[in-house]
Amino acid sequence: MEVLYIAASGQSDRTRASIPWHLAVNGSFEAGQSTGILLAGDATEVLKPDVGDALEGLGIPPIRELMAKARDNAIPVFV
Repeated sequence: MEVLYIAASGQSDRTRASIPWHLAVNGSFEAGQSTGILLAGDATEVLKPDVGDALEGLGIPPIRELMAKARDNAIPVFV
């Protein structure tokens, strides 16, 4: 199965911005599915080092850890 997660929220809603990353790296990838993340609109803010390093949603690992896991596992991120 191939799954593409679309993220549209940025730093104004930290939890919502983190959910697609979390589902992709800790959900689909771990389940053996082919996955990717599409960043649209405000979601592109997380690529700024000062934003991505500080962004932490509630009940979800920090986005810097999720991004590192995506990078380490070659999960494509589309902007």
